[in-house]
Amino acid sequence: MTHPIIPTLILKPKREKSLVGRHPWIFSGAVNRAPGDIQAGDTVDVLAADGRWLARAAYSPRSQIRARVWTFDASEAIDAGFFDRQLQRALCLRKSIIDPSETNAFRLVSAESDGLPGLIVDRYDRWLVCQFLTTGAEKWKATIVEALARHMPDCKGIFERSDVDVRKKEGLKPVTGTLWGDDPPDHIDIVENGCHYRIDVRKGHKTGFYLDQRDNRAWVAAHAAGAEMLNCFAYTGGFAVAALAAGATRVVNVDASAGALDLAREHVSINALNDRWVEYKTGDAFSLLRQYADAGRHFDLIVLDPPKFVKSKGDLMRASRGYKDINRLAFMLLNPKGTLFTFSCSGLMGRDLFQKIVADAALDAGRRAVILRWLSQAPDHPTALSFPEGSYLKGLICRVD
Repeated sequence: MTHPIIPTLILKPKREKSLVGRHPWIFSGAVNRAPGDIQAGDTVDVLAADGRWLARAAYSPRSQIRARVWTFDASEAIDAGFFDRQLQRALCLRKSIIDPSETNAFRLVSAESDGLPGLIVDRYDRWLVCQFLTTGAEKWKATIVEALARHMPDCKGIFERSDVDVRKKEGLKPVTGTLWGDDPPDHIDIVENGCHYRIDVRKGHKTGFYLDQRDNRAWVAAHAAGAEMLNCFAYTGGFAVAALAAGATRVVNVDASAGALDLAREHVSINALNDRWVEYKTGDAFSLLRQYADAGRHFDLIVLDPPKFVKSKGDLMRASRGYKDINRLAFMLLNPKGTLFTFSCSGLMGRDLFQKIVADAALDAGRRAVILRWLSQAPDHPTALSFPEGSYLKGLICRVD
């Protein structure tokens, strides 16, 4: 049997260190020579300047990340069998960490951290929702969908939500639609830690819900009994539902989307929670926090879960000012012994910088605070040891005097 010849991508001298450490990204600046007659998403062998074989990767000619590694094993072919094995590994991990009695919604594949760069797969009850974010994942879409359908026989359908901006960097257009099986319903009902949610996988944020915050919603619940809560960037009210179910006495949900808050109302209703003590504020969280500060209003528990402020390194300074401003306002609004849950989902925002920003915000607000706990994404969103970028979500539980 004749094996196909794989095109080679050759690095510049002394640019192989990250690959030797098994980091899966190869940036354009590290490339000395790339194959000229290759299609986006095709497989290349990556060689050091001295000819050493380093990895096998998917080539992306338009992205600053010129190639993403599939395997560091020279004997491993990139074919249907490869994707079948990788998906089996991902599913095996989730079976070991997800308790089906606690939730029927979880992340099945988390891109590079599961050895499948550019592929996100989330499960909501009996539907899978996928994002194909890179040319490599896009090229193998049909193979991946077939393997998912085979390994998840109880699923009714597989839906695509590849409608994110990052695809533009790969030269890909946004795509949504059913890939296999039945179309998803308007809302899919899921259960998480005893709370019920209705997920819009067609139009909701990300693939429909912030599954990465599952454990952090439980932490909010642990601090919510008897508390008056302000939930900023509330989306569909996940943190609010968890808090109300745990005994919060009053909740204010704030979000820019009236549609998201409509679903938050529905979540309060289907969980048989008392809507009488829940307010819904459509608008800018920064402006509302300033209004509350001017009015002298205070809360026992505040959650700040803003969208990604940092989309590139050039955004970091501006985003840092935004994080500081909103955390300063939150500290001003906390009652004595109040608790702040504050998050950043920006991968370019490091833990040390985030802690410094929150510390400076407390200082400017004239509040003394301690960190009770660092928070991160739920374990079904793992981080490969060689890919620290996979640890994108960071949060702090802070208590003020």
